[in-house]
Amino acid sequence: MGDLGAVLGRLDDIRAELTELYKDLHANPELSFGEHRTAAEVARRLQALGLEVATGVGYTGVVGVLRNGEGPTVLLRADFDALPVLEQTGLDYASTQRGTDPDGNDVPVMHACGHDMHVTCQLGALDLLVTARDRWSGTVVAIFQPAEEIGAGAQAMIEDGLFDRFPKPDVCLGQHVFPFEAGSVGVISGPSMSAADGLKITMFGRGAHGSQPQNAIDPVVMASATVMRLQTVVSREVAGDDTAVVTVGAIKAGTKDNIIPDQAELRVNIRSFDEQVRERMIGAVERIVRAEALASGAEREPEFERLTDFPVLVNNPEATDRTAAALRKQLGDEQVRQLDPVTGSEDVGIFGTEADVPTCYWFFGGVEPAKYLAAKQAGSLSRDIPSNHSPFFAPVIEPTLTTGVTAMTAAALEWLAAR
Repeated sequence: MGDLGAVLGRLDDIRAELTELYKDLHANPELSFGEHRTAAEVARRLQALGLEVATGVGYTGVVGVLRNGEGPTVLLRADFDALPVLEQTGLDYASTQRGTDPDGNDVPVMHACGHDMHVTCQLGALDLLVTARDRWSGTVVAIFQPAEEIGAGAQAMIEDGLFDRFPKPDVCLGQHVFPFEAGSVGVISGPSMSAADGLKITMFGRGAHGSQPQNAIDPVVMASATVMRLQTVVSREVAGDDTAVVTVGAIKAGTKDNIIPDQAELRVNIRSFDEQVRERMIGAVERIVRAEALASGAEREPEFERLTDFPVLVNNPEATDRTAAALRKQLGDEQVRQLDPVTGSEDVGIFGTEADVPTCYWFFGGVEPAKYLAAKQAGSLSRDIPSNHSPFFAPVIEPTLTTGVTAMTAAALEWLAAR
C-alpha cells in the first residue's frame, strides 16, 4: 500500500458498505436532472461524514465541502445521471426502473455508463480523507454532478454560482470507469475526450397516400438520402490524420405503411478534437441537409436544433504527469497505462476552464481481468466486452471499486498539503 497504507487501510472497513451502496444506486438509476433520490442519498452520506453540504446546485447537483486547515483546494467530481437504456445484464441488482425522457416518452433507465460506480468511489475516497485529517491540510470540494449525459450539468452548476458560493479550486480531478481490465488505470495528456455536437434535424416534405407518391414530397426518401450522404463528411471532408465521427443515431418518420408522412426527423452526433474540424463538420452537415431538401423539392427549409454541446476535454499535461506519478506510486507502474484520446465526450472540463485551473481526468478499468485478456487474445473485444452505453455494461464490483477509491484518494492527497 506504499505511503498511503494507513489511509487506505480503512477501505477494508467500508468496502462492504460501499458495495451495497453501489448495488442500490445501480438498481435505482435516474435520468438527467431527475436524480432526486440519488442526490438525497449522496447528501445524507456527506452529512454523516461531517461535510458542509449544499443541495439543488444546478437543479439536482450536490456539493460537499471538507475543510481541514490552510492549504490547496482540490475539486473532486463524480457524475450521477443514468441513460434511457433497457438493462440486459441479468444481474440480481439490475435496474427495472423507468422514467420520462425530454420528449415526454416513457423509457427504461439504466446506469449504462458507470456513474453509479463514480459516485460510490468518490464517497469512499471522502470517507478515507475524513478519517485521515491528520495526514493532510487544505480543502476538498466534492462535486456530485447531474446531467452529464446531456452535457448540461456542469454548466448548470456553474451558472448557479458554483465558484461564487464554494471555495475556488486549485485543480479539478475526476475519473471514469471504462471497459478494460479492472485493477488498472489509464491516463491521457492533452486533448483527451472529443467535442460532441448533437443535432435534431427536421426535414419537411408533403404528405400523401402511399399509392400516390406523385402527389407527395417524400421526407423518408429525403432523409434516407441525407443519411447516406452524411457518411461522406468524414471520409471526404476531413483529413486522414484528424479524428472525427458523424453518426445518425435516430431517424423518425411516419406512422403507417400506406401513408407518406409530411416530415422526418434525424438525430445526428458529431465528434471532433480540433475546433476548425468541428466547425467544418457542422457546416458540412448543415450544407448536405439543405442540399438534399432542395434536391427533393422541399417547400420548406429544414430546421436545426442543438441538443448537446460538449467541449473538448483537455487534460493539463503537467497536472496529468503529477497525478499519474501518484497513481503509479500507489498502484504500481504496470497498473497505470497511457491511453489514446477517446472519442467519447465529457463536460467535466468546464469546471477547470471556468475556474482557470488545471484539469486531470483519468480512467479505471471495470472488466474482470481474465475475461478481458481472453477476449483480447481472441480478437473479440468489441463483441465480448460490453462498452459504455451498452445494455450489457456493468463493471465487475471488485477490484473496480477498490481501484476507483484508491485512485481518487491517492490523487487528492497528491494535491493537498501533507502533514
